[in-house]
Amino acid sequence: MRVWLFPVLCVFFVYPLVLSAQNAEEIRKNIQDQKSKLDAINREIAAYESQLVEIGGKKQTLQTAVNGLDISVKRTQAKVRAKQGQIATTELEIQQLTGEIVGKEEVIKIESDAIAGTIRKLREAEDYSLVEMLLGSKNVGELWGDTEVVRTIQDSMRMHVDSLEEAREVLAEDRDEAQIKRELLVTQKDELAEEERSLAVQKKEQQGLLSRTKNQEANYQKLLADKRAARAAFESALSDLESKLQYTLDPSRLPSVGKGILRWPLDNVFITQQFGRTADSGRLYVSGTHNGVDFRASIGTPIKSALAGTVQGTGNTDAIAGCYSYGKWILIKHGNGLSTLYAHLSDINVSEGQSISTGQVIGYSGFTGYATGPHLHFTVFASDAVQIRKLSSGKGCNNAVIPVSAASGYLNPLDYL
Repeated sequence: MRVWLFPVLCVFFVYPLVLSAQNAEEIRKNIQDQKSKLDAINREIAAYESQLVEIGGKKQTLQTAVNGLDISVKRTQAKVRAKQGQIATTELEIQQLTGEIVGKEEVIKIESDAIAGTIRKLREAEDYSLVEMLLGSKNVGELWGDTEVVRTIQDSMRMHVDSLEEAREVLAEDRDEAQIKRELLVTQKDELAEEERSLAVQKKEQQGLLSRTKNQEANYQKLLADKRAARAAFESALSDLESKLQYTLDPSRLPSVGKGILRWPLDNVFITQQFGRTADSGRLYVSGTHNGVDFRASIGTPIKSALAGTVQGTGNTDAIAGCYSYGKWILIKHGNGLSTLYAHLSDINVSEGQSISTGQVIGYSGFTGYATGPHLHFTVFASDAVQIRKLSSGKGCNNAVIPVSAASGYLNPLDYL
């Protein structure tokens, strides 16, 4: 009787159901439902964006401004819902991956234990002496057959070991994917906070506009007229200050011109005014040139840093009654010899001396200062040239604090974006 072979042949591999088939299917269905809802919300956002573009092309009236803010609020509310849906989807995907990971860990443990037990039994069998094998067998042929069975089992064990290694590799991949999902979840929650902040800014601006104009078209048109009338005084004061600054541009202290050195400060880019002498610059500016690039951006649009750096200063020229210039602005100095200015903001997220990462939300677009419609004014300076100074001349803008440079220190942003 060959008792020593029995334990070798009685090996069973048990696969636990950590995440039941019903629960797994329910999670998959919920994920699909969330994705369908997201598709619908994204179509809604696209429709609002089309409406905003259409409104931007219409004559500036209080009604179009109010309508634009109303649609901006609805768009951002939809974006908040979309972010919430993305977070819910990611959480479900993490739950799904966690269940799969736990199940695979249990399978690996059981298979490992079973393989270890089988190997021990094989070793016990191999420890029998030739005499013991002969005494336990009726004839030599039978002994040879037993040896072949052992060899077959050994081959089978090698296959199971290979299979176990593959399972461990898949488990490692699942763990990596789960970690990526967790990092994505953190990003999505940060983005949700940004959208909620943007929504608050838009609602505040909506209320402020109605308060300033008392919901009267005549008051709104007077507000625009005051900005236009004050523009020339500001431009004259700025030009006078620039002419007093001395700066010789040293190209060796700047990065070589090239695309991608700076990141676009907006997710959706539409240029409304180029740098330098343009079709409108002679009409709009005393100097005859535009010292930056203007981007279309509805009120409350998140504005992002074009590159990592340090906040050199922030300000609000609207704090001085009758001064219509940059409005709320941020100046960031980067480590490559460039500095960037973001102006006409509705809200500022950062403070002087703060370290900023590339793409970080630093504020929200608006139409503070000299801006007859919401947009972002973006200027690039040679860092050596730009200074934060007080204007000392010009009706209405005395003591307004702004970044300023000699004319040679203003650079074309599109050379670096």
